[in-house]
Amino acid sequence: MLRAGAVRVLVVDDHPVVRDGVVSALGRHSDIEVAGHAADAADAVAACARERPDVVLLDLRLPDAHAADVVPRLRAACPSSRVLLFTAFPEHSAVAPTLAAGAVGLLVKDASGRELGEAIRQVARTGAYPGVHPGAGPDASGAPVTPREYDVLRLVASGHTNGEIGERLRLSPNTVKTYLHNVMRKLDARNRAQVITNARAHGLL
Repeated sequence: MLRAGAVRVLVVDDHPVVRDGVVSALGRHSDIEVAGHAADAADAVAACARERPDVVLLDLRLPDAHAADVVPRLRAACPSSRVLLFTAFPEHSAVAPTLAAGAVGLLVKDASGRELGEAIRQVARTGAYPGVHPGAGPDASGAPVTPREYDVLRLVASGHTNGEIGERLRLSPNTVKTYLHNVMRKLDARNRAQVITNARAHGLL
């Protein structure tokens, strides 16, 4: 049974060791309760709608969806829930699009149990985590691809044509070609199939 007044947290991570470790760490905080946990996007959205947590601790990399696509689904399932991105890869190219999609901040997975608790309290209290506000993104200059290039890459990997990508992202076909050319150059790929393979090797897909 959840304690009255406690911050309710949904933990979303596909690695049982990480998920169990977070649940255990949160159990040491008397003012925080784990409302549920999930291993993939589908279960996370269902749990969010059912449990209506104050904070969703969301892993950047899930087996069935990109985090940038999951955040709007979580927000639609429970508009009052705040999504805090949880990742071991803070410089990953998927971070900026996920923050832009509505995540309110980022916490690295090497955070201590105390830091984890403080981050969740701050998100519940203020709706943001240190220096990162909804719609903002970190400096992506050190990332392998830019956030917009990452958007194009994800749609290429989903099988969309340049024309379809342009319609989805409201870009001209020539602009889509430019973004795709840049991604292929950065990932040393000669064609669409190779750019998908190389992107997966870099952990981008």
